[in-house]
Amino acid sequence: MITDLDQILSASAKRMKRSVIRELLKMTQRPELISFAGGLPSPESFPVEQLKQVVAEVLDTDSARALQYSETEGDKRLREILVERYKSNGVKNISLNNLMISTASQQALDLIPKILVNPGDKVICGLPSYLGGISAFSIYGAELIGIELDEQGMRSDLLEKKLEELKSKGEKPKFIYVIPDFQNPTGICMPEKRRLEIIELARKYDVLIVEDSPYREVRFSGTPQRTMYELDGNGQVILLGTMSKIFAPGFRIGWIVAHEDVIDKLIAAKQNTDLCTSSFVQKIAARYFDNGYFEENLAKTNAMYKSKRDAMVKAFHKYMPEGVKWTEPEGGLFLFVTLPEHINAEELFKIAINENVAFVPGTVFYCNGEGKNTLRINFSFMSEEMNIEGSRRLANAIKQMI
Repeated sequence: MITDLDQILSASAKRMKRSVIRELLKMTQRPELISFAGGLPSPESFPVEQLKQVVAEVLDTDSARALQYSETEGDKRLREILVERYKSNGVKNISLNNLMISTASQQALDLIPKILVNPGDKVICGLPSYLGGISAFSIYGAELIGIELDEQGMRSDLLEKKLEELKSKGEKPKFIYVIPDFQNPTGICMPEKRRLEIIELARKYDVLIVEDSPYREVRFSGTPQRTMYELDGNGQVILLGTMSKIFAPGFRIGWIVAHEDVIDKLIAAKQNTDLCTSSFVQKIAARYFDNGYFEENLAKTNAMYKSKRDAMVKAFHKYMPEGVKWTEPEGGLFLFVTLPEHINAEELFKIAINENVAFVPGTVFYCNGEGKNTLRINFSFMSEEMNIEGSRRLANAIKQMI
């Protein structure tokens, strides 16, 4: 090995950090510990028996193509299915030329700054926002500017103030990163009025929007909101989707919907990254849809997640001490907890581990290091009984801090 690896590392490599959440998960493998730390779908949602059948069908009927390289854009049949689904939900401004498959949405979050961001460029995100997005943008040298959220998502008034401030300095951010449907980590779903306000600001200041929507179809109640991509209809929005939360995360299938010119650049970037997403898993996913299994399994999964969320929320109301607040989302996988200001969630984490319960301290979701009195809780992975018991243990840890 060379004497000084750090001396030859690229600037991008030096900006890379291991995922805080993945590192936390290593600490939570004790069987007696209840972990609310990962953003993990429940294994109960995985359609194992149906997949056994579908895998056999693909190998029996289409093995030559399924085991071969695929087009960088993705399997044509899978793309047709996704386009048809968007159209059936009201999105008219979409065709095959507007959609490409990615190796999960995390690859999309890497490809977008790869084609848009130079070191020092500004990128706007929420306070708080998805850690995977923050990390991906930072690796390419983006300077992240956080905009506070309220109960409706990113505050458009503060966004306008920041955009105007940047304009007065002769600066313009490369894009605004939003997660409008059951935002990670807060669980907030942005209403249409706020979506339109942000779109109008993006047009006014000539800035792209990256709409990350991994949880959109994980809805238990309330009214589905139109995507920002649909509301815009003018190429101002890049929309990201994934099957990780609604099918199987191990398949690593995601997609990007955008203007044809943006897709063209993303295809070139992906060709230099992995050539193509697995042909085999794309063929399996397409056949799974064509066999009519998807909607049935999604309905079962959402019903299960609703019960798990309800069990956790009920336990929070029962056990949490006064002064603790939390979101009660209509979908997604997370609750976001706000503690009294004097409580540091990282210190609470140590006590919680002793109580055999784990979570993610909220500060990792803040690009400016704030949120020290917040934490993210996952309700989808554990059973209803474990959600209740884990909530009791967490409440006990908080009471010790208080």
